[in-house]
Amino acid sequence: MFTIDIDPTASLEDSYQELNAQLAALLSGERDLICNAAQFSAFVMQTIPDLNWSGFYFAHNEELVLGPYMGKVACTRIPFGRGVCGETAKTQHTQRIEDVHAFSGHIACDADSASELVMPVVSEGKLIGVFDIDSPKVGRFSEVDQEGLEAFVETFVKATDFTWSL
Repeated sequence: MFTIDIDPTASLEDSYQELNAQLAALLSGERDLICNAAQFSAFVMQTIPDLNWSGFYFAHNEELVLGPYMGKVACTRIPFGRGVCGETAKTQHTQRIEDVHAFSGHIACDADSASELVMPVVSEGKLIGVFDIDSPKVGRFSEVDQEGLEAFVETFVKATDFTWSL
């Protein structure tokens, strides 16, 4: 059984470093894309407070297709350039949105979501997809959260093979 241990007295920066080391341990020894994406989504949902969605959309042609996630039923396909996830895929830059209702073109898969952080997943210069987290709180994600979660995504990329077949 894998146990997550967080020092409640640590700074947010230190907590993210501590969690990233635990994430690396969780993913070590497993290289499968679907398995690691599922574990990663659950790990983030379990360790980051005030989330209502955590998961992946994978790039396929010029759209994103829903991958492993934790949360309510979600949109299944998102064109590049549409919504926060599509904009992240198009630009390959993290999008940290304080209030999704103020974001032009926001796709409301879950009406409870109020803020969003979406990071590109890139391996060997190729866009694999995006990792998306939502919160029911406006302004939930800080720069420290963004940096910590971007480090998580890097750990996921290093631990995962991006060739998958049945």
